[in-house]
Amino acid sequence: MRRTASPFSLIVLGVGVFLLVLAPMLAWYVEPRAKRTPVDIDVTTIFEGKGAYFDTGKVETVRDENLTITRQVRGDVADSEKSGRAIWDVSTSVDPDKSLPAEDPHDSLQWTLERWVTDRQTNSPVHCCQEEPYFEGEAYLKFPFDVEKRSYTWWDNTLGATVPLKYRGTKKIQGYEGLRFTGSVEPAKTGTRQVPGTLVGSKAGQVLAEEWYANHGIELVVDERTGRIINAQIGPRKTLRKPGSDKDAVVLLDSKKMVFNADTQKKQVALADDDSSRLQLVGEVLPVGTGGVGLAVVAVGGVLVVRGREPRSTQ
Repeated sequence: MRRTASPFSLIVLGVGVFLLVLAPMLAWYVEPRAKRTPVDIDVTTIFEGKGAYFDTGKVETVRDENLTITRQVRGDVADSEKSGRAIWDVSTSVDPDKSLPAEDPHDSLQWTLERWVTDRQTNSPVHCCQEEPYFEGEAYLKFPFDVEKRSYTWWDNTLGATVPLKYRGTKKIQGYEGLRFTGSVEPAKTGTRQVPGTLVGSKAGQVLAEEWYANHGIELVVDERTGRIINAQIGPRKTLRKPGSDKDAVVLLDSKKMVFNADTQKKQVALADDDSSRLQLVGEVLPVGTGGVGLAVVAVGGVLVVRGREPRSTQ
């Protein structure tokens, strides 16, 4: 008489082996593929602060006014799926109280429409698909996944160049901890604009005034796992100068501090927490749990195979 393992014990052993194989697959195959910039995004972020702006009605700069920056980011799903890239259309408007709510963005103090194209895995810029503007750097509307505690190059679209942001430790936003990065922009010429000469102190009838831009301070707080920005603070300053002058003649926009309002912070934190939890589940919790259960089931199955055999007659 010889003994053979029961079907039940073999099934248990097989399940255990399957779980052991599944655990590394979740960590090494599934989780990296889950780290992809979403293409179906539809998010609005709002900055609020005090500052000065040029009132075209009064033809002068008014100060200590409420200012609002509204940015809407919508993913172009069809073009994203066709190209394999993350394609986001971004509308940004700057408004004082008197132009809010703006029925038409053209009525805003300032309005821009952009098209950002990035690699869904690395967050690197991809120059295709009617990208506007051309941009470079490592961080833009988001940071790469698995943000490192180092300096990053951030693209400042108003400047038209990258700005180094230094890692400054951690900071909690609405009770949620993120990595803090800061930087600033020294005054730089960004273009020209034809204006009446008297506006910038020139005797000429019309002049090509120089447009200058600076940023008092940039602070971005970023979710470490997903790269989502949970709080942003900027200090834009835009001015006009007489051609060849080193002094500002007209302040177009100036605010020491424009920051995500509380509602935007809460929404960004909720999105970051949800996305981070999903990635942690796939990349850490499930692989460890599946591996642990797999080991236990293999052990039980092995015992059943050894001890739970059914006798079988032999001639």
